[in-house]
Amino acid sequence: MNQTLGVAPNLACLKPQVPLQPLTTFRVGGPAEWLAMPRHRGECHQVLDWAIAAGIPITPLGAGSNLLISDRGIAGLVLCTRRWRSTRFDGAGCVTVAAGEPLPTLAWKAAKRGLRGLEWAVGIPGTVGGAVVMNAGAHGGCTADVLRSATVLDPVGGLRSLTPADLDFQYRTSNLQGGQQVVLEATFQLEPGHDPAAVVADTLAGLNQRRATQPYDLPNCGSVFRNPYPHTAGSLIEQSGLKGYRIGNAQVSERHANFIVNLGGATAVDIRQLIRHIQAEVVDRWAVQLSPEVKFVGEFPAL
Repeated sequence: MNQTLGVAPNLACLKPQVPLQPLTTFRVGGPAEWLAMPRHRGECHQVLDWAIAAGIPITPLGAGSNLLISDRGIAGLVLCTRRWRSTRFDGAGCVTVAAGEPLPTLAWKAAKRGLRGLEWAVGIPGTVGGAVVMNAGAHGGCTADVLRSATVLDPVGGLRSLTPADLDFQYRTSNLQGGQQVVLEATFQLEPGHDPAAVVADTLAGLNQRRATQPYDLPNCGSVFRNPYPHTAGSLIEQSGLKGYRIGNAQVSERHANFIVNLGGATAVDIRQLIRHIQAEVVDRWAVQLSPEVKFVGEFPAL
């Protein structure tokens, strides 16, 4: 959409043709046609008003985890919320948080105030906005358990306050996925009145467990597949003999089989081919179809 170059708003947060590789935890992906990283709601409204008026597709981006961005990049506007951060506690266990606040940061802030409900979130490499969109969770907890409401901006510029029922939360998904509504902030109801030292200790224990069992040392997107109850994706992949299997520089993690790591220089095509190979092997051996938790963004060549 190069015809929009001359009418783009003069905003410091908006840039054309920006590489997305550094903004994703996989460290792969081509450029955004336009990238906006607003620092407050005013800038967000300005850039979205422009994109909506110009008919430009909008792709929200938080911490860049749980995503596989095409090597060809993303057409239209990529709206990255990670610079937009604020946290307001009301003293009664309720906290309202901007979409760009890192989920682990929020978990620590809550723990230090003796608030229970987010201990599971400390090791998830995402933002609050992303957590709402995908119903992020771990260790038996999830966003749907504690969310009171989310404020979103719809594709025509209107603000809406949505409840968990409105969002139709399911396992690792909501009805915001695949749409163009942008999460601006979320309000969580946590449990007040607990000993901060005890909550911090439980939060740290959860983080240490994740660090001991997951590949924090190499770029990855988090869990690649949803767990097919009553099995876990990791166990099915491991028992299929796929730990360490690689295509190009994309490898099934030696530490946890439900993670794919970038050994350095992997492409999105490498990773997508590896995902397809894992699915085929697991179907062949266990007759179980693994569903990706990672979201594919942009255009990919046919396999």
